[in-house]
Amino acid sequence: MSQENIINREEARQKIKELAEGINYCFFCTDLKQPPFESTPMSVQEVDDQGNIWFLASKESDKYKNINQDKQVQLYFSDPSSMEYLALYGSAEAVDDQQRIDKYWNKFVEGWFEKGREDPNIILFKIVPEKAHYWDTKHHKLVSYAVTLINAIGGDLGDKGREGDILV
Repeated sequence: MSQENIINREEARQKIKELAEGINYCFFCTDLKQPPFESTPMSVQEVDDQGNIWFLASKESDKYKNINQDKQVQLYFSDPSSMEYLALYGSAEAVDDQQRIDKYWNKFVEGWFEKGREDPNIILFKIVPEKAHYWDTKHHKLVSYAVTLINAIGGDLGDKGREGDILV
């Protein structure tokens, strides 16, 4: 596995966007000072041009209460089928923005909010990344499996994937 840290801000934003939107689902963890952490699978709505990650949530959730007490969050993205992973630490902000809620609204989201898009309990979480670490492959999954197999039986094709810190 080669270490490839990303220190350029624009490259960091692009890598976070590529992985977070590509994987889409993550474990969103709050209450980090009190193990076990409160963890919920959540779907990314967008990674904006500044690299902020947006989620739809409910003001009635434990996550909302936790973020109001401590803004630090941890997100864990995992897609074994593409061999891509992202662990991201950052700060969360609850944002009440009906225009953005309308932008993200779809049939899937509708299933979570029985009162519709005007539900007064809908809130957005904006995550501002502070630190991140990623793991992925240089090539398509099948090529990576072949390289791993050949390396395991004594060959050395050298491509063992990449990992690195994303310095935001």
